[in-house]
Amino acid sequence: MEGILPLYKPAGMTSHDCIFRLRKILKTKKVGHTGTLDPDVTGVLPICIGKATKVAEYITDAGKTYEGEVTIGFSTTTEDASGEIVEKKKVNRAISREEIQQTLLSLTGEIKQTPPMFSAVKVGGTRLYEYARKGIEVERPTRVVTIYSIELLDDRDVYKGEETISFRFRVSCSKGTYIRTLAVMIGELLGYPAHMSNLKRVQSAAFHLEDCLTFEQVEELMETGKIEASLRPLEMAISHLPKYVINDKVAEKVKNGALLQIPEHLKNSNGPIVAETEAGLALAIYSIHPNKPGLLKPVKVLRNEQE
Repeated sequence: MEGILPLYKPAGMTSHDCIFRLRKILKTKKVGHTGTLDPDVTGVLPICIGKATKVAEYITDAGKTYEGEVTIGFSTTTEDASGEIVEKKKVNRAISREEIQQTLLSLTGEIKQTPPMFSAVKVGGTRLYEYARKGIEVERPTRVVTIYSIELLDDRDVYKGEETISFRFRVSCSKGTYIRTLAVMIGELLGYPAHMSNLKRVQSAAFHLEDCLTFEQVEELMETGKIEASLRPLEMAISHLPKYVINDKVAEKVKNGALLQIPEHLKNSNGPIVAETEAGLALAIYSIHPNKPGLLKPVKVLRNEQE
């Protein structure tokens, strides 16, 4: 069994829970996820099976799109609805649509974020949530992330509430972005404590919400023997990367991990490159050679000389 299973992750399960359940359903151990989703978050979780586990990191590194809800009026320990209330401030004024849109616009492009204490980021070899559970506050590294676009999802002209105000948004962002933290930043710019009250991932790399299968659908496909036909090829996971199309003669060298000359159209590339056949079969991931100008070196051979 080999390929990508776009899973619809339900609320209440960790990404690891999803892997554990799928290993039992699919009767295979070679199953890996492509970046964690918090238990309360639902939506797209691409699962790599068999040889496709080799490309999991490239899905993780690709852009993501989320639809979420921010509630302003109080903040929480976890920056989402599952945490304890930290600070409250009654929203005692109406907020215009234009003010919210300007706030969202100000957060597009490169922004700095400090990961929440309840997160999987490691500091000193220990995950932040382990410190948080012990009540230990540690200094957290600030990271630069990119917000490609962020938009308001409803059409109210004025936002009013007795104590809190909530509104939905859609955001496309780079790897490493914390939407919980983004919700807090939105609140701060509007002058209130805030938290993320709901979140769904609707896109991860080339995989969208409408592509996803539920656990129940996966179980049914296994029972009817149709699961393999429902898996997406590993090429789909790396479709966003630049391509180097090679002929059959060069393909045999690539399968053996040969160095390649950099083609003209990839001379300015600084990330991973897919070496693929004329039929679109991905053979290996290459990168610019650090010590030999004009050459590409293999990072991962996806299909070897025996295939």
